[in-house]
Amino acid sequence: MDKLEKILMPMADVLTKNRVLIAIRDGFLISTPLLIVGSVFLLIANFPIPGWDAAVSSVLGAGWTDWFKAVSRASFNCTGLLTALGTGYAMAREFKADKIQGAAVALVSYFILMPTIHTAVRDSGEVVEDAIFAGLDFDYIGPNGIFMALICATLGVWLFAFAYKKGWTIKMPKGVPPAVADSFAALVPSALVMGVAFLVRIVFSFTEFGYFQDFVVAILQTPLEGLGDTLGANALYSFMCTFFWFFGINGPAVCNSVFFIGNVLTAKQLIAFEAGEALPYIFTNPFSNFFCNFGGGGSTLSLVILMVTVCKSERIKQLGKLSIVPGFFGINEPIIFGLPVVLNPVIAIPFILVPMMNLILSYFATLWGIIPRTTGVNLPWTTPIGFSGWLATGSWRASVWQIFLLVLGLMIYYPFIRTLDKKYLAEEAAAANESSEEDDISFDDLDLDNL
Repeated sequence: MDKLEKILMPMADVLTKNRVLIAIRDGFLISTPLLIVGSVFLLIANFPIPGWDAAVSSVLGAGWTDWFKAVSRASFNCTGLLTALGTGYAMAREFKADKIQGAAVALVSYFILMPTIHTAVRDSGEVVEDAIFAGLDFDYIGPNGIFMALICATLGVWLFAFAYKKGWTIKMPKGVPPAVADSFAALVPSALVMGVAFLVRIVFSFTEFGYFQDFVVAILQTPLEGLGDTLGANALYSFMCTFFWFFGINGPAVCNSVFFIGNVLTAKQLIAFEAGEALPYIFTNPFSNFFCNFGGGGSTLSLVILMVTVCKSERIKQLGKLSIVPGFFGINEPIIFGLPVVLNPVIAIPFILVPMMNLILSYFATLWGIIPRTTGVNLPWTTPIGFSGWLATGSWRASVWQIFLLVLGLMIYYPFIRTLDKKYLAEEAAAANESSEEDDISFDDLDLDNL
């Protein structure tokens, strides 16, 4: 245990304190509220109840879904753009640069490196000869642009902050309004970033890719998407999340800084769902949130139910009563630090095993068509079991599958929590006996001659 702690603690410390990884993680979090709201609108337009469309059409008229889909498109079809803004802002914050200017320079460099002149194509797919137009293509500012947005935001803002620290700024005299002074101070650093992006665009115009973004998609993003949708990669991710928690380290906070490919897969899944196409991926964020862990990391909802129903130790029963409601909403810090799970070898085995079992079984259940694939709709991770499976897939079978996995979790956790329960019962009994002995007053040894 000591050797593992010596290895893992420095590793986690590096990952959780690395400014670039923090900026990438927080950059996605900045866009998360917009994506959740967009998902709600899309969910209303495609609510998983037979006859829903016809019922609402009788009230609102035909084509009512287009109103709601306009909101979801404004968020999900612009995920690359939102990532550039959010990560640029977070990156500037971490490197002590102007946050708004950092977000702006990340976005502008992002636009410089993408194609903005396009060949006109009819709805049928026919190319219109000698017809071109200028504009932004959703294929480039959507999920396919996420990786390039991260590159522009991290490298661009780092260069922007570097120029600031070197003093390559235009300083205005005192008395000039702060907004004017800040804009002039950002002039030279912004010009440096835009100049580098300009040169990169020129260099790639002479390659077979044509644009830097096409290079990023072909060489970096596409292979990582394939890797991110594999059982092995997600099993490793699940294991590391729970293994870090065992040492008191927030596993998802560490691993999500590196394993962020799920955001890309989720965005692409939703666009395919919105277009009525076949859903391409299994391992989306909703899949990880709602079919691998129930009640938080370690899938501890099964554990909490056992603590309340079968355990006899007062310590465990009281903690279970306090944790049962938060557990249904995916919050389990009271269990992790109160039971505790941290550095508890008895609970560590099912804590790591149950999420892994859920992941593997859910993967094959999806692969074999027992449950449908998630649609990519970004529900809050606090959505309770049962509702989350139904809304994430549009099928009641997913809800039944969640209950089935919860029961399996009960069976796996049972012998381990009973072992811990017996240990705590013995400790409580020993403490009670010791307390009663201290409270007893004996006059046998009282000697009046000593008074």
